[in-house]
Amino acid sequence: MTAISERAYANPEVLVSTDWITEHLQDPEVRIVESNEDSLLYPSGHIPGAVEVDWAADLNDPVRRDYLDRAGFQALMSRIGVTRDTVVVFYGDKSNWWATYAFWIFQLFGHPRARVMDGGRLKWEKEGRPMTRDVPRYPATTYTSPPRDDRKIRAFREQVLAHQAAGRPLVDVRSPQEYSGERTHMPEYPQEGVLRGGHIPGAKSVPWARAANPEDGTFRSAAELRTIYEQEQKLKPTDDVVVYCRIGERSSHTWFVLTYLLGYRTVRNYDGSWTEWGNSVGLPIEKETGVKAR
Repeated sequence: MTAISERAYANPEVLVSTDWITEHLQDPEVRIVESNEDSLLYPSGHIPGAVEVDWAADLNDPVRRDYLDRAGFQALMSRIGVTRDTVVVFYGDKSNWWATYAFWIFQLFGHPRARVMDGGRLKWEKEGRPMTRDVPRYPATTYTSPPRDDRKIRAFREQVLAHQAAGRPLVDVRSPQEYSGERTHMPEYPQEGVLRGGHIPGAKSVPWARAANPEDGTFRSAAELRTIYEQEQKLKPTDDVVVYCRIGERSSHTWFVLTYLLGYRTVRNYDGSWTEWGNSVGLPIEKETGVKAR
C-alpha cells in the first residue's frame, strides 16, 4: 500500500501510520486508544501504552439509548489521562470500524487533536509489532469539554425522514442482504429484534468495507474512494449526506471516509439507524431483491 501522503486525501493529517505510532510510543503528548467490537482483544494483547475505550461501557449512557453526556466525557478523558492538547490516536479491530465510531463520538464533544492509525489492529499484528498485556495507568487530568453538539455530524429520526422526503442523498452501509431485506441483521451475527427488513427509500447501497483494503485494513486511496462514491453513486463533496447502518457503528467508518478522506462538507451519521427505523411505526421502507454483493 502506498504511503498516506501519496493517496491524495483531503485531510491526510487525520491518519497516522504504524511507523508513526512506533516512533511515538513514549510520547507523553500522544494517547493511543484501542476500541474494538471484541472485548477480549485488548486484554489478550495491545499496543504498549494503549488504553481501552469500550464502545458499550465507556461511550454509551447506561440507562437510555444515547451517548454519554458532557460530565461523562470529561470523566472518561480524565481517567485515561487526556487533556485538550493531547493527540488521541484510535485503532481497533474490523478495519477500524469501532475506532472510527469512537472517533466520531469524540467529535460530538469537539476534541481537537484526534487521529486514526491506518490499518488498525490487523496491520499492527501482521507487521509483527510489539504487543503487551500490561494495562497502563496515567495521572488523571482536568479536562473541560464544550457541551455535546449533535447538530453538525449526527442525525435523528425526524431529520432523516425530512431528508429522505426531500430526496437528499442517503447511504446505507450495511451488507447487500440487509439492504435488500433478505436479512434483518449482519451475516454471521444474531438477530437483534428488528421487526422489518429493507432500507430507507432512496438510499444508496455502499457497504462500508469497500472503503478498506481487506488484506491489511488500510483505507483505499482517494482515487479508489471517489470511484466508489462519486463515479458509481454520483455523490458530490457539496452534497448533504446522511449515512446509516444498524446502530451507527459501521456508518461511522463511512462518515469518516467521506468527511476526512474525501473532504465532504456535510455528512451526518444516523446512529438510530435500522434498529430504530425498522422498528418504528409508519416510517417508509423499501425492499429490493436485485442488489449485488461486491
